[in-house]
Amino acid sequence: MIWLLTGIIAGSIAGIVFGKQAEIVKPVGDIFLNLLFVAVIPLVFFGISSAIANIQGSQKLGRIMGVMAATFLVTVLIAALVTIAAVWLFPIHQNLALSSDLAAQSTNKSISGDQLTQLFTTGEFFQLLSRRNMLAMIIFAILVGFGTLKTGEKGHAFKQFLNAGNEVFKNVFILIMKPAPIGLGAYFAYQVALFGPSLFGTYAHTMGIGYGVSIFYYAVFFSLYAFIAGGLKGIKAYWKNNIIPSATAIGTCSSIATIPANLEAAKKMGVSDVITGITIPLGGTLHKEGSSISSILKMAVVFAMFGRSFNGPEVILLALGMTVLVSIVEGGIPNGGYVGEILFISAYGLPPEALPPAIIIGTLIDPIATLLNATGDTVAAMMINRFVQEKNKTVFNTE
Repeated sequence: MIWLLTGIIAGSIAGIVFGKQAEIVKPVGDIFLNLLFVAVIPLVFFGISSAIANIQGSQKLGRIMGVMAATFLVTVLIAALVTIAAVWLFPIHQNLALSSDLAAQSTNKSISGDQLTQLFTTGEFFQLLSRRNMLAMIIFAILVGFGTLKTGEKGHAFKQFLNAGNEVFKNVFILIMKPAPIGLGAYFAYQVALFGPSLFGTYAHTMGIGYGVSIFYYAVFFSLYAFIAGGLKGIKAYWKNNIIPSATAIGTCSSIATIPANLEAAKKMGVSDVITGITIPLGGTLHKEGSSISSILKMAVVFAMFGRSFNGPEVILLALGMTVLVSIVEGGIPNGGYVGEILFISAYGLPPEALPPAIIIGTLIDPIATLLNATGDTVAAMMINRFVQEKNKTVFNTE
């Protein structure tokens, strides 16, 4: 994150100093984006299909899994809706002038039935390899994963292929991200030259919304969830044992790195060992309330920069769907936030120029988003424990 911010700052200075002349470095940013777009398809395919193919019998615990899935889904959607409300109350300025070519690529069009069909499916297999059909490819990857799982021992060799492909493309993506500070710096220099000083006001405004909503959600909604799980005792148990996970999340900026602290905290909160053992590891991968907030902010900024209105039922419903997918995609993939950004850019038919602003917002919001991603897992475990256990049981420790 430090190197990315360094590249962004250097690019900003270059854009201010050299003005229109800074646009000469745009091809450097284009090369970086093209590498991302090419690698993201096999990365997501192998990541999702291998994860499903490796599900073990111990993970299919009926009621626990059902309650966990519902809890994860509802909390991610609530975080998204709270952010949408904040964006409507404090709208992001839509006064950034775009060139006529970029504006022409982004127009407000209603989504027809044929467009929905094209969003979720393709008519030919090779069309799944296009980033414009990313959602269809994800659905296909899910089917391949379950097909492999259902085949059992006969599909063992194919499962090994999926696992190997997943590991290979994880490393391919890591290699591509090595020059990310240079690529993003070059693109930001181009953006500053194109949009001028108003660009900084937009990012500052967005940062204010992002951190404000995140802190509000962290303090108020996590307390509400803890109350639902165990009343006032639940609130006390949660906040008493949430200090170390919170510090770990902020210090590491990694939900995965916070899993050990969350496992210990959940047990101290009184969550059963079975629910802790299932919910915390899966939550670290699949449950991302901070990413939900970040995702909505990215969409709002990109829509503002391309002169599109971030309202209307079609836009909001698709945004919520994309947010849920982003929450899932980000977990098991290195730099998964970039994959999620490509996904919503593809779904809305936005041009490649929409990716750098989304990446920048994601980088700036990352610390507070990780705090919510990580510490939201323990309060989710408390609620799951409450709904799965018998109602007359005392399950939370306040001592």
